[in-house]
Amino acid sequence: MPRSIRYELVGVPQHVVQRGNNRQATFFGSDDYPFYRECLKDAAERYGCEVHAYVLMTNH
Repeated sequence: MPRSIRYELVGVPQHVVQRGNNRQATFFGSDDYPFYRECLKDAAERYGCEVHAYVLMTNH
């Protein structure tokens, strides 16, 4: 069943979670973490959003 559409309200923070497929690992080596942070930074700048906090976990 697909998830409900995410509504975007101006000025309202969102909690976004990314999980691995079937809760599998999303990071496989130590180089994956800085690469993901750089991608997150680039995406935030490109789309004009602010990242207030993040946590990088092995399967989230």
